[in-house]
Amino acid sequence: MFPSVMEYRRQAQRRLPRLAFDYLEGGAEDGHALTRNRAAYADLEFRPDVLVDVSDCHLDVPVLGARAAMPAIVGPTGLNGLFWPEADVHLARAAHQAGLPFVLSTASTSLLEDVRAATPGELWLQLYVQRDRRIAEHLMDRAWQNGYTVLFLTVDVPVHGNRDHDKRNGFQLPLRPSRRLLLDLATHPGWCWRMLRHGGPQLKNLAVSSNARENITEQASALSRQMDLALSWNDVAWLRRHWRGRIVIKGIQGLADARRAQAHGVDGIVLSNHGGRQLESAPCPLEVLPDVAAELGQSLEILVDGGVRRGSDIAKAVALGARAVLLGRAPLYGLAGRGPAGAREVLAILRTELENTLRLLGRTRIGALDAAAVRKRLIPS
Repeated sequence: MFPSVMEYRRQAQRRLPRLAFDYLEGGAEDGHALTRNRAAYADLEFRPDVLVDVSDCHLDVPVLGARAAMPAIVGPTGLNGLFWPEADVHLARAAHQAGLPFVLSTASTSLLEDVRAATPGELWLQLYVQRDRRIAEHLMDRAWQNGYTVLFLTVDVPVHGNRDHDKRNGFQLPLRPSRRLLLDLATHPGWCWRMLRHGGPQLKNLAVSSNARENITEQASALSRQMDLALSWNDVAWLRRHWRGRIVIKGIQGLADARRAQAHGVDGIVLSNHGGRQLESAPCPLEVLPDVAAELGQSLEILVDGGVRRGSDIAKAVALGARAVLLGRAPLYGLAGRGPAGAREVLAILRTELENTLRLLGRTRIGALDAAAVRKRLIPS
């Protein structure tokens, strides 16, 4: 077990071919949005209270009708089979063993039915909407029938962001052989063996709901070239007709859209710039959080993602008004670096760090964190 999440990142970088690691780690264009997501946490410092009895420390929180062992959710990430076979099953198990909900992506590489069969824990579904809305309707029906209880509609991907690293690496599905790719793969025999043994990643849920063949080219086409560019706020009503559980809008990047989400009666929002992978120079979610939480925190469950690598980062987000954070890259570092055990270890590290942070701040429960616990550094990083 490594001591920190970032050491799992380094292990993942060693184990993955460059095109796979860059897909996991890279941001849009020059990576400024991704960099600012991390810098926003570094630019906050704590204001601890001392000589407080912190013998008992409680991290659990209610979130979207469930109970989480700490204010975190293992969030939706796509094409995870590129990092480890049956990745989504292993991530869901790791989340549930840690007492956290798991959100399965539309771009998952494990069938939602198989994920449900593998674990009895809290499962939620992230949804992309294609032009043929029957695909989304079929996905929602399958998920509801299998006990998924919350729907996360992602709204910041009408088109894919400009990702220079993917173009540079020739990343596309299916992978096209090139001299550069073959040299890269030759230096990562373990990864190649796993892919040969278990088969390359396929967008299995999309394939079932779109009647695509077991052909990654067709599946990728269904996901990328057929996104519904006409999706609007009026379509929240359409979602309500096809989903009986809670609805969360993921990809809110400002107060105005947060207000619109509240006006349309959704249950929660995720302040997110898609991990810095979509729009370069997009707002940093953590910096948007205080204004949104101050106005809407009593009427919406506000989640935030992007840049969480430490338990102390989780504490900072909660102090600024988030109910919980979504974890994206962090558990993937663990999975790619050390397999299923690595995913579990990363979640355990984050919990331990968060508990230590809470005690060092002089708080005995996570709900006691508020804006008084943090402040902007006078000289930002």
